Amino acid sequence: MGNERSGRTAGSDGGAGGAGPDPATEAFVAHRNLLFTVAYEMLGSAVDAEDVLQETWLRWTGVDLAEVRDRRAYLVRITTRQALGRLRTLGRRRESYVGSWLPEPLLTAPDVAEDVELADSVSMAMLLVLETLAPTERAVFVLREVFDLEYGEIAEAVDKSPAAVRQIAHRARAHVAARRPRGTVSPAETRDALDAFRRATETGDLQGLLDVLAPDVVLLGDGGGIKQAVLRPVVGADKVARLLAAGFGRLTTDRSLQPTQVNGWPALVLQLDGELDTVLALRFEDGLITGLYAVRNPEKLSRMERETELRR
Repeated sequence: MGNERSGRTAGSDGGAGGAGPDPATEAFVAHRNLLFTVAYEMLGSAVDAEDVLQETWLRWTGVDLAEVRDRRAYLVRITTRQALGRLRTLGRRRESYVGSWLPEPLLTAPDVAEDVELADSVSMAMLLVLETLAPTERAVFVLREVFDLEYGEIAEAVDKSPAAVRQIAHRARAHVAARRPRGTVSPAETRDALDAFRRATETGDLQGLLDVLAPDVVLLGDGGGIKQAVLRPVVGADKVARLLAAGFGRLTTDRSLQPTQVNGWPALVLQLDGELDTVLALRFEDGLITGLYAVRNPEKLSRMERETELRR
């Protein structure tokens, strides 16, 4: 899996013979979490982000460090170029994906949630919005809005002029603004809504679900053709509530719904007989749940075994 490969990435474990890491390795290790975050935000896949980091490392080892003015910027540039190439390939693969495609969920530490901008940028809802951008637009938006890179640095990463990058950034920003969640939700409201939703789901309380779901709530499921999941979006509080009440029923000792942090936001994990079955990420607006993202594809659940460190 991607996280297993990451453990073997050159530069993740010190130099040979205990002599300590060389400057190239030190720079890569120092910025590794940042580079992973860049790649993940562009791809929505931890496995593919790890592959991009492998490719970045291989290219980085061939660079003459004496010619590099800013190692962080240079590494981000390599990562962005590799991610762009992979993003174009993934776009073709996702056209034949069975059912809805959802990003790979990450188990994240509390510090990700504390960085509001970072948590917003890696949320399931935002990653799905970014999926609607063209590859270069996505790269420019992520590098500018999330990582606050200068237009000149972004231009080098995407092989465009700074003027062109400014135009792309403006267009991407407007596109995202029209589709991102508008309502603000306090942590307390989020916790209350999550607790109410969990109680109603555990007991099959249809009215309790209707009370916490927004009228136009959308449920998406991703089984990847491996596990059963809704193949099309389910829209509307009544339809979603009835589906959840029927699907979860009354949870028993061998079926449990536990709270966790996924992509910087509160989420729930369904376990069957002690095994992870479903990750249910939620989107909140004005104290109500407006989006439910149920990931069941087992190939996307390996990152729920341990926390992933994300950095800006």
